Amino acid sequence: MKAADEGMSAAFGELTNSSDQDVTVTSATSEASSMLELHETVENDAGEMIMRPIEGGFVIPAGGTLHLEPGGNHIMLMDLTAPLAAGDEATFTLTFSDDSTYEFTAPVKDYSGANETYEGDDQDTDE
Repeated sequence: MKAADEGMSAAFGELTNSSDQDVTVTSATSEASSMLELHETVENDAGEMIMRPIEGGFVIPAGGTLHLEPGGNHIMLMDLTAPLAAGDEATFTLTFSDDSTYEFTAPVKDYSGANETYEGDDQDTDE
């Protein structure tokens, strides 16, 4: 997770599916934020790359890995409940399309990522 004093942050990493069927992550929750979204990167009509909520969730292929990374798919924390300082940790719960869940803990790290544009946003937002 990206360190942030307030506002927004994002979680990155790898989600691995060791089963023989595709699985779909439909939502995420965390005590670190009251509003989380699964985001994707897409090209808008003007040819700009923008971030937006992904419809249907993240599909993790059977026997494969989904990379969550800056400028790509990620878990967006829209309303932090407290500052996230480097060295802190936060617990997340992922919910899948079959209503099963998976819980994990992610470390907070300093990251000075790129400014990114979000759908419906006329200005850059530091993610």
